[in-house]
Amino acid sequence: MTQNSTGRRTAAGGVLGAATVAMGLIAGVFYIFACAVMPAVARSDDRVYVEVVQNVNDVIQNPVFMLSLGALLLTAVSAWQLRTTSGPRGWVWAALAAYALAFLVTVAANIPLNNALARAADPVTARESFEDQWVAWNVVRTLLSTAALACLARALILYGGLQRRAGTLSRPAFEDEAVSGR
Repeated sequence: MTQNSTGRRTAAGGVLGAATVAMGLIAGVFYIFACAVMPAVARSDDRVYVEVVQNVNDVIQNPVFMLSLGALLLTAVSAWQLRTTSGPRGWVWAALAAYALAFLVTVAANIPLNNALARAADPVTARESFEDQWVAWNVVRTLLSTAALACLARALILYGGLQRRAGTLSRPAFEDEAVSGR
């Protein structure tokens, strides 16, 4: 094993790890909207509902949140890096497909609904044409991004096993203790 191939494997593992973290963050955002934000806002009257959702849509467009959208790019780079690595390869490609669909849902459904809500004049009409559709599409992207996260987590586990077998990673301390009977 050359130093160069070890460096490539380390970079591939780093990108896979970063993709997994980014995917976890974005799946978490969609999940919290599905479980808490939208159900809480749904308790409000129409005017408050529209105002709060408009405010959330404005505030969420910030540099920190935009970095988490790197999940798609990082997953794509990871898929490319691991294209010849059996084991994790299929899981990363499955994650990329799932999150690409979630991203498409966001672009094709949730963002246009957000934009229409931002232009709305009448809160009652705005809420009626927004709420049920947005919530349903958010559930779809929550499930897809959670599936992508699960696929990336599986790929990361498989990748770590491959690296241990190749001798580029040491065994975790808890495994050493289990083997020695401590």
